[in-house]
Amino acid sequence: MKKQFLSGLVAAAVLGTVVLPVSAQNIAVVNGKAIPKARAEMLKDQLERAGRKVTPEIEGQIKEEVIAREVFMQEAKKRGLETSADYKAQMELARQTILIRELFADYQKKNPVTDAEVKAEYDKFVAANTGKEYKASHILVEKEDEAKAIIAEINQGAKFEDIAKKQSKDPGSGAHGGDLDWATPASYVPEFTEAMIKLEKGKMTQEPVKSQFGWHVIRLDDVRDAQLPKLEDVKPQIAQQLEQQKLAKFQADLRAKAKVE
Repeated sequence: MKKQFLSGLVAAAVLGTVVLPVSAQNIAVVNGKAIPKARAEMLKDQLERAGRKVTPEIEGQIKEEVIAREVFMQEAKKRGLETSADYKAQMELARQTILIRELFADYQKKNPVTDAEVKAEYDKFVAANTGKEYKASHILVEKEDEAKAIIAEINQGAKFEDIAKKQSKDPGSGAHGGDLDWATPASYVPEFTEAMIKLEKGKMTQEPVKSQFGWHVIRLDDVRDAQLPKLEDVKPQIAQQLEQQKLAKFQADLRAKAKVE
């Protein structure tokens, strides 16, 4: 009797090891249909790839989402909606979108941006941005006569900053007394740049400067050698930019090679 009893326990244990993994693969059973855990894992993976941390609370929300989708899917099938022309057309577009996304992801995985490429791009940036930076202030008005009157006021002792706050049409700099902060000459329109770089430090234009924005009164506050970010600080942005450029070239090359009639 004892031997038979032990044999029964062993058999039950063996059966248990067969049944448990099968049930463990399902997240729920909806109207008699088993819903595999793989569906929840796909949603979880999408969230993690998007940078979201999946907490136990979110896992519970994912489970409810999977169950809700199955309920709605079953109802849609009952109504025969999966045979409609609209459904089939949308499914084809979705299939194309997903497959194309996988193509691009596969290309980027096999053609990663290297440290050498990032360094080369950074060196190009440095070479193109060496030189001087200018810290200028300006007052922008609509009419030349207004600008001339402002110049006269400042020459007679009025504060540049006070007038900028009250009269400048440029809301960004005007609120800060006309301060444009540090920038390279290329940051401004040509007329502004030409007048600014001729000024001595601390001096103001004695004639209004016309541009597409209106009339400027410009003061040069300081000059320094260009301050460029370190490679480590801009490496992620450069890498992302190069990834986009590589992908764009890959797309253009495929399109160019295609025989279209």
